[in-house]
Amino acid sequence: MEKSSRPIIKHVANFLAYCEVEKGLSPVSAKNYHNFLRVFINWLKNCDLSELKPHELTSDHIWDYRLYLSRKKDNKGRYIKKTTQNYYLIAIRNLLSYFTDKDILSLPAEKVKLPKLTDKDKSIKFLKFEQIEKLLAMPDMAQKDGLRDRAILEVLFSTGMRVSELTSLNIDHFDKNNLVFGKINEYELNIFGKGGTSRVVYFSRRAMTWLAKYLQTRNDLFPPLFINYRPSGDPKDDHRLSPRSVERMVKKYTARAGLPVNATPHTLRHSYATDLLNQGADLRSVQELLGHKNIVTTQVYTHLTNPKLKEVHRKYHSGERK
Repeated sequence: MEKSSRPIIKHVANFLAYCEVEKGLSPVSAKNYHNFLRVFINWLKNCDLSELKPHELTSDHIWDYRLYLSRKKDNKGRYIKKTTQNYYLIAIRNLLSYFTDKDILSLPAEKVKLPKLTDKDKSIKFLKFEQIEKLLAMPDMAQKDGLRDRAILEVLFSTGMRVSELTSLNIDHFDKNNLVFGKINEYELNIFGKGGTSRVVYFSRRAMTWLAKYLQTRNDLFPPLFINYRPSGDPKDDHRLSPRSVERMVKKYTARAGLPVNATPHTLRHSYATDLLNQGADLRSVQELLGHKNIVTTQVYTHLTNPKLKEVHRKYHSGERK
């Protein structure tokens, strides 16, 4: 391997391009890596390590950075979670793997240790069905943006899509005329998700009903399925609703509903998976519906259904029979 004469900071742009072209990551995933690495870059600059080259990075540097992350606070003054710390460190791991792949001498990726997570760290937020129903009732149906928001919430819960997958949808993914006139009830759609992998998502009859009501308010020719209503003088602006706008919308309705969980679009994805498992779906099917490559990723949901195990034990175990 060769020693690079360029500082680590100067390699980041090429690494992000490598993630998209050679690793097949979506632009959203590459942007997330960029955001995580930006924290590392700022840390290097603050430590007068702007000129640090890949082969000069040591385990001591990584330890100091881990210590910095453990003491880092978010914009609300709270220490960042271990799960979030892991995201920052995984980004560095992938950067070091890129150096190895490009024959650039550097610290091995496995030298970047991740904090061990407890069950509490791994816990996820989800809404029970009655809380979902309360959330769905919050948008104002008399307003076109209220109909749009109700359709978004219904689609998120019906399909378990990630917010970036939802905002990537276009009207031409559907037969708009048949949908609006009630000729399409349930619907299935093949989408490309994280890492460019494809999967089928399923729209319930209820989700399609609200989607049809929303589309009846659309008299424009914009391609996106979900649009914003902000005035724009840019003729190239297709008014596509951004993931951040959907996040703000979900947060607004969560507060309005008085729910105890600070919900996000991903909370609805968690709620979708939890609901399926609670209704008897098997873990492997839920894995496919969520688009998880590895069953281990889906297993994070199993502890949420543990209360049902008591009922299974009571019903089927011989020692419980009189």
